[in-house]
Amino acid sequence: MNTSTMTRPPLRIALRPVDPRCDADIEWVAQGMRQTLIEVEGEAVGTALYDMDWLRARVRWHLDPAQCAGAVLLAEDVDGHVVGHTLLRIEPADAEWPRHGLFSTTFVAPAARRGGIATQLLQAGEDWMRARRLPEAATWTSATNAKLIALFAGHHYVITARHVHEVTQTEMVRLSRVLARA
Repeated sequence: MNTSTMTRPPLRIALRPVDPRCDADIEWVAQGMRQTLIEVEGEAVGTALYDMDWLRARVRWHLDPAQCAGAVLLAEDVDGHVVGHTLLRIEPADAEWPRHGLFSTTFVAPAARRGGIATQLLQAGEDWMRARRLPEAATWTSATNAKLIALFAGHHYVITARHVHEVTQTEMVRLSRVLARA
């Protein structure tokens, strides 16, 4: 585990998949997605990009095997409170990239940050991808998302592409790494 950016000992958490029938799980993840957008893009853009119904539907999309080969993992503290999440999916090969695993979003509640939760979510996501024999893991984020870029860079991800988001005109970066076989 990369401890260079942690300021306290790793928090004890349990990871579990989201229960697709649990509205509270879906809501927590959608709210975390919204908070991420606000933190990265600012209040005005972060709230205008996607409404809460769209965010909830996006979580459910990741959980519906008829629509997406994906998963949503939650991190819970010792008291059973959700403190973080990551959305994962398999991206099919296209003209630009081979088939790979994608971290769609990762979020840790502000009060629970700096305790290694994001690292644990990242490692669990990579394990999920390895179990599906994906050769590469990647994520896309705003070039201004220094915290997420530092997290992934600390785990040997490198910037492999850049483009400008068509709606926000924000520069986006793709971070990726080859997954070693477990």
